[in-house]
Amino acid sequence: MALQMYDLSGRDERLRFSPYCWRVRYALAHKGLECDFIPWRFTQKEAIEFSGQGKVPVLVDGEATVTDSYEIFRYLDRVYPEKPLLGDDASESRARFFKFYSERALAPGILRTVIMDLFNAVHPDDQAYFRETREKALGRSLEEMHAPSKGLSALDAALEPLRGRLEEADFLDGDAPGGADYLIFGHFMWARCVSTADLVSNADPVYAWIERMLDLHGGVGRNATRIVDIEGGYPG
Repeated sequence: MALQMYDLSGRDERLRFSPYCWRVRYALAHKGLECDFIPWRFTQKEAIEFSGQGKVPVLVDGEATVTDSYEIFRYLDRVYPEKPLLGDDASESRARFFKFYSERALAPGILRTVIMDLFNAVHPDDQAYFRETREKALGRSLEEMHAPSKGLSALDAALEPLRGRLEEADFLDGDAPGGADYLIFGHFMWARCVSTADLVSNADPVYAWIERMLDLHGGVGRNATRIVDIEGGYPG
């Protein structure tokens, strides 16, 4: 039986934009595992009640149910050890740094840049929930949070460690991509799917890495549906 993953979708079921789900999509592609991606929306909590929590990704593998993108990486390495994502204990400790770096250093700048694009990409039935929960978490309105110039400036500063690494290697994990690359790249796919904002200059080594990542695994990232691909574009 193929694996199944509950995957956040937007105003069109083809639009999948969760950074955490994108991490897992790349991890599954890295291992060559087939998976059925089940569209799920923020207000469809009942559909994943069986997982004991209310967020995606939720990976179902036979009798096993795994939540949290990083825990899914660990599960995949344990159950499908070929083509490891995280490696030994030392490598996993390094990967955990990239997990937190992407979530705490990169995500805030990206969010300030694309948050209104993100709101427009959310299914209309989910927009009230999205606004209420995000504004409560952020302590301000979405409109106040939306500040692309500040977001891009913060992101530019946060990317310096990536630039250093990518000036000496094609991927964060070396000559070939691995778990560290996927943990970071999920947030770039988040922005790419919902926005046309240029996050980095095409002269930046991070840009070249993004291009390499988009082409990996048969172009799983490059071929993903974006908001601009959906008929009618942004809502009026």
